[in-house]
Amino acid sequence: MPIMKMRDSGMPEEDYWETLLDVPLILDQLGVDDTLSDVVELGCGYGTFSLPVARRITGTLTTVDIEPEMVRRTAERAAKEGIQNLQCELRDVMKEGFGLPDASQDAALLFNILHCEQPVALLSEAARVVRPGGSVLIIHWRHDLVTPRGPSLDIRPRPEQIIGWAGQTGRLVCESKVIDLPPWHYGVRLVRQLSAC
Repeated sequence: MPIMKMRDSGMPEEDYWETLLDVPLILDQLGVDDTLSDVVELGCGYGTFSLPVARRITGTLTTVDIEPEMVRRTAERAAKEGIQNLQCELRDVMKEGFGLPDASQDAALLFNILHCEQPVALLSEAARVVRPGGSVLIIHWRHDLVTPRGPSLDIRPRPEQIIGWAGQTGRLVCESKVIDLPPWHYGVRLVRQLSAC
């Protein structure tokens, strides 16, 4: 079965990539902390977010990626750092879903990923696995300034587009105003409603 890659999804070298993200600031602003138990992440990359998220939460972080090398690298880093609550899986979420039970996660992390071709379907799958009252946490590259990376501007989503797509799922609502995540990103906190509207 062929793997479905996201549009414009190439990764730069690991050391350079990690200079582009203020990971503690992003996780603090999104509320990723020990109030969360089980969390799922789409796109582990080099483990840039996976490792610190696993350290902050009280349950298991399940992180999935379509690139075998990314899964291998994240698992390798987790083992080296003694992180035991991180489960890395090779999975094409756009074709197979997250492979997790309904309403089983406190949060789903969709970081730099919603330039995909089916953003409503991806948000719907994230909403499916998040418990009612749980969060779908999003970051993306800003659209209003020149950034050193990120997909082309014609497919890069604006915050209001993401909020609109969330509404189309019938399960997700925006919890607060758009979050500034300097220098290059913004964040959106979506909450799964207690029942579909």
